[in-house]
Amino acid sequence: MNLSQEEEDHSLSLSKFESMLKTNKVLFFDSEEFEDIILHYLDTGKINLAKKALKLGLEQHPRSTGLKLVQVELLVFDDKLDLAERLLNDLYAIEPTNEEIYIQKANIYSKRDQHEKAVELLKIALKYTDDFADVYSLIGMEYLFMDNLELARDNFIKCLEEDTEDHSALYNVVYCFDFLDQNLEAVEFLNTFIDKNPYSEVAWHQLGRQHYAIKDYEGALRAFDYATLIDDSFLGAFLEKAKTLEKLKRYEEAIECYTTTMELDDPTSFALLRVGKCHERLNNFEEALKFYLKTVHEDPLLDKAWIAITDFYIRRKNHQKALYYVNKAIGIDNENKLYWKRYAIINKALSFHEEAEEGYRKAVEFGDYQLDTWLFWTDTLVVLGEYDTAITTLLQASEYFTDEYEIEYRLSGLYFMQQETDKAVFHLSNGLRLGFKHHTLIEEYFPAIWYSETVQDAIAKHKKKK
Repeated sequence: MNLSQEEEDHSLSLSKFESMLKTNKVLFFDSEEFEDIILHYLDTGKINLAKKALKLGLEQHPRSTGLKLVQVELLVFDDKLDLAERLLNDLYAIEPTNEEIYIQKANIYSKRDQHEKAVELLKIALKYTDDFADVYSLIGMEYLFMDNLELARDNFIKCLEEDTEDHSALYNVVYCFDFLDQNLEAVEFLNTFIDKNPYSEVAWHQLGRQHYAIKDYEGALRAFDYATLIDDSFLGAFLEKAKTLEKLKRYEEAIECYTTTMELDDPTSFALLRVGKCHERLNNFEEALKFYLKTVHEDPLLDKAWIAITDFYIRRKNHQKALYYVNKAIGIDNENKLYWKRYAIINKALSFHEEAEEGYRKAVEFGDYQLDTWLFWTDTLVVLGEYDTAITTLLQASEYFTDEYEIEYRLSGLYFMQQETDKAVFHLSNGLRLGFKHHTLIEEYFPAIWYSETVQDAIAKHKKKK
């Protein structure tokens, strides 16, 4: 029987069954028809209909092993594992060579987190099954649950040797290679697989991803080209190809690829944003801004898009517009460290020092512990004359950045300003030790104390030691 005939028969069985439910007439189905009907309802999430079909099926075919195995599936689904196991034991006494009994028992052990026992049962199932691919795939999944990536990978490979069209197994093999940081081994495996299956667009796509991961962008582009030639509607491959073209600085071709993804499906905020970035790299500033604005319209919560617009105006020194957009972003997410840092940078450029201080403070509060953020925050506090707070901030920063001359010179200057000479000299000595050639930072940030005898003596003494 050909596939279309099977589908037609299946569709007729479903129509006949649903008609029976509506009219309350009892019609006869063979046990295989009932199995197909139940599995269809399970696959489509109609559990109640699956249970009704099972009940009617068992009434008509009380000795059907196939229907009882489907009953086990439903019991496992309802977490009635003990009942399912008892039923399987009864079935085992009747049909000890039925591989499905071992597979369902393995499923129960897996549900109980007894994955090693599940593997043992699946290995027994291999002795009786004709569908080796499915069983190897199940064994691979059990090893994944046990975090044994090597054995998981090996079993998914065995699955592919039985069924080269099993894309799920192929993805799982590559996942294992990725998790094990074995990109080169993944490339070797995929090349071997492609030699035998040259028209597997999924394999070409995965090969491209591996080349991309090892920064072999030419190799990645070649692989993605093949994937899109084999399947000209392969959205993921076009997207990866576009990213690769960006890495190769072939921005016009990247725009074409991103445009193709938007023709194949609704435009994504990611694609719109990347097109904007490509246009900006090509100095097509009006087009870039147009796509950035489309991006925030498509996804108002995408922080990268708001930052792209903000940075667009920062680079053009249009700080008023940059401030407008960063404020919109903060209005959407006022705990985003990237927004607050941009807010601080913009306000600093506009000489709004109190707002800049707030921005740096909030950025740190929400997790931005980069050195430059601490330093800009401190420098802003100094401009505002808040020396005590600046010292406290630098001491806090020194917990994250020990032995950092920029922190030491600033602490020294601030302690001198506060007339705490011993502490000032201590931190000045640290600064000179850690970065003597940068000692003019004292003059840059604290010109009032640069020519003091204490500072100049410390510098002279350190110069002699060197």
